[in-house]
Amino acid sequence: MRLKTNTLAIALLSSVFMVGCQPTSPPTDGPQPDLHEDHDQADGHDGHAHPEHGPNGGELLELGAEEYHAELLHDDDAQTVTINLLDSAAKEAVTIPDQEVTLNVKADGSGSQFKLTSTGEGEANSTFTSEDAKLIELLEGEHADITLVVTIAGKQYRGQMHHDHAHGEEGHDHAH
Repeated sequence: MRLKTNTLAIALLSSVFMVGCQPTSPPTDGPQPDLHEDHDQADGHDGHAHPEHGPNGGELLELGAEEYHAELLHDDDAQTVTINLLDSAAKEAVTIPDQEVTLNVKADGSGSQFKLTSTGEGEANSTFTSEDAKLIELLEGEHADITLVVTIAGKQYRGQMHHDHAHGEEGHDHAH
């Protein structure tokens, strides 16, 4: 009887250890699917793919947790700075009722604030411009830290970027 009890105890312990050592999911043959294949891991934005430029070729500022984007265009020929408000995919225009947005620029150790005014009228504004010579001068400098302040759907957003103006580089497009 003692032999049966010992054999039964050993069998139970062996089954517990065998069950505890099993992998949590059964192995499959062939390559495993990439559960994140729609993400670009090399872009530095939490594994999500992002466009590098806006629909007009401008630099993008992220607003919120990618809820919206803003495209910054600096046109040397027209001497204008333009902000276009865009959706989360940075493709379609987003409108706000405000007639202006604020751009804070820090360059050469000092900060300045600029108001960009809507190019439209009424409550559906998505494009804002400035011809302020000082703003254009700061953006033409070597480096500038830019913060856009805008309210969309009742929530204030701050989009930040570091703007490098690479002088003397071939192929550098100033309409950014």
